[in-house]
Amino acid sequence: MKNYALLVFLILGITLNSSAMTGSNLIAEEITIITDEYVKIKSSELTPPVIEEILKQYPTSKLGGAFKNDKGEFKLIMVLKSGTRKTVYIDQYGNWINKR
Repeated sequence: MKNYALLVFLILGITLNSSAMTGSNLIAEEITIITDEYVKIKSSELTPPVIEEILKQYPTSKLGGAFKNDKGEFKLIMVLKSGTRKTVYIDQYGNWINKR
C-alpha cells in the first residue's frame, strides 16, 4: 500500500514539474521579442533637429556613440564633462524619449 501511494505522488510530481517548465519557457520567449535593436551609426547620420537638441541639453558633453533602430529613434551615449556616461534616447525630430 505504501508503494502505491509513493508511486502516485511520484507521477503527480513529474506531471506538475513538466507543465511548470513549459510555462516558464513561454514567458522567457515573450521577453526576448519585446526588445528593440539598435544599430551603430556614424554621427554624420544624425538629423539636424537631433543635433540642435543635443547642443541645447548637453553643450559641454561629447558624443560617445550613436545608435539607430528601425523606428527612426536614436540611442545616444553622452560623455559628460565629469567623465561619466549617460545614455539618452531621442527621435528623428528632436523629441526626447523616456526609456527605462
